[in-house]
Amino acid sequence: MSPGSDRGDDTDSPATGRDDLPGGRGPAYGDVVPDRFSTDEIFHRVVLTAFHEISARRRALYLSGLSAGLAITVTFFGYATVRAAAPDPTGLVSPLLYPLGFLYIIMGRYQLYTENTLTPVTLALTRVCSVPAVVRVWVLVLAGNVSGAAVGAFVLANTGVFDATTAASATEIGQAGIETPWWDLLFKAVFAGWLVAGVVWLEHAVRDSFARVFLVYIVIYTIPVTGLYHVVVSVCDVAYLVFLGQERLLVGLWEFVIPVLLGNTLGGVFLVTVLNFGQLSRSLPEEISRQQTLSMRTWLFGR
Repeated sequence: MSPGSDRGDDTDSPATGRDDLPGGRGPAYGDVVPDRFSTDEIFHRVVLTAFHEISARRRALYLSGLSAGLAITVTFFGYATVRAAAPDPTGLVSPLLYPLGFLYIIMGRYQLYTENTLTPVTLALTRVCSVPAVVRVWVLVLAGNVSGAAVGAFVLANTGVFDATTAASATEIGQAGIETPWWDLLFKAVFAGWLVAGVVWLEHAVRDSFARVFLVYIVIYTIPVTGLYHVVVSVCDVAYLVFLGQERLLVGLWEFVIPVLLGNTLGGVFLVTVLNFGQLSRSLPEEISRQQTLSMRTWLFGR
């Protein structure tokens, strides 16, 4: 999830307003129970990830987001392929490959917009970084995600990767999303945003790769099985229809992508980040508490 914290001439000032970003490490073991972390300890680990993300170069954030968008194409491809392969009245078989792109992203440490409804927001809640700094991360990562998903959709729409049956299945997926009522999409996306941001929180609570893979697979598999929507997958759905000439771009954006984007953001920020932040029982980690708290004006409008 973190593309690195190296900074060059093309970077903004660190979002914290300081040059001494923390170099400490999060807890490797729970303080009370060694193989379990408390809410405070999970938050500590999330925060250290957030420091690296919020201070990354613009180019690094965009390229990491681009990689994530391309990886989402694997989710779109796998979902459409399995769905077309055989009848699935239960709806449990078609999504089996849906989590694959998310596994690439989370295990490969790429930047996905819905993950960033958790990590950088934790720093804004502590007033260590400004709200515009969070928005900067969101815009760069989302731009990369959209670009990658659009490129992947273009390739799938203009090459022979899909056979006729799979292409029809991929078209049906996108059309079903566009035909879903706007407010239904919004609330479905709230739950999806909750799941994705939640998996990032839980991913910081486990200590081995097998547990992470299992966790990501089960949680992300829940999204298509329950009929929920993720914004970057939705971009791929719409872009595929647009490149086939079966849908207008503005219609696809307004009727599908926008409500999903809003819902994912609300679900991630409020149902996961704010509520988990409210559960903290002790003082903030040293890496945060020693940073200078921003004034209200700087927090709202500064860099």
